[in-house]
Amino acid sequence: MKNFLRGLVLISTLWVCQRCGKAGDSISPGTGTGGSTARFTVAGNALYLVTDTDLQAYDISRSDNPRIGSKTTIGTGVETIFPYKNNLFVGTQTGMYIYDLGIPDQPRRLSIYTHFQSCDPVVAQGNYAYVTLRSGTTCRSTSLNTLDVIDISNLSQPKAIASYPMKNPRGLGIDGTTLFVTEGDYGLRVLDASNPLLIRQTQFFEDIKAYDVIPTQKRLIVTGPDGIYQYSYADPNKLQLLSKLSIEP
Repeated sequence: MKNFLRGLVLISTLWVCQRCGKAGDSISPGTGTGGSTARFTVAGNALYLVTDTDLQAYDISRSDNPRIGSKTTIGTGVETIFPYKNNLFVGTQTGMYIYDLGIPDQPRRLSIYTHFQSCDPVVAQGNYAYVTLRSGTTCRSTSLNTLDVIDISNLSQPKAIASYPMKNPRGLGIDGTTLFVTEGDYGLRVLDASNPLLIRQTQFFEDIKAYDVIPTQKRLIVTGPDGIYQYSYADPNKLQLLSKLSIEP
């Protein structure tokens, strides 16, 4: 249990605090890096979290006096939240919702991309969003297991442009042209996404169980049931294991 809590602290620290002040300084919110299966995120001076049905905003421009912002009802089956530029991408069991953060504590819905009922983590980069759809009883899905590519060049009209078969995808992350997809008990995929219409696999690690990933500064954090792995992807075609923090059941 102690190792498990230590792991949570490590992930939370990487995510929420990329810049921290010196002792005695007033700490201001920073931009963090979170995984695709996260249920809360920090963007600028705002904190956002999702429940099963709602999106809640908080103003954290003053860390000693956070203020509650608007609550937006999305529907049922809300699962994940991912920030990109001035937008939020919310994954639900029935689709991806895109919100504009022009007014940080009052997110405004721009569009919805719908799909079959399935688990739905999402990340975005450039003109594309990447969504994994996974079968499983918790998502009341059928046998659908895919990686979908969504064109978001027009945020008000997202459209699917490609779909790739997976085994049982869970989390995902992208940095440049390198896309990582965790396959749960099946392992970790490394993909070349330089052409979203022709994504190809470069590596597949079947010896680990992988639930989610955080790629940042050529370091890949992989979470699984038995620990937290750190890889270097300085060479994206040859991941190198740097460390592992074991987690006891």
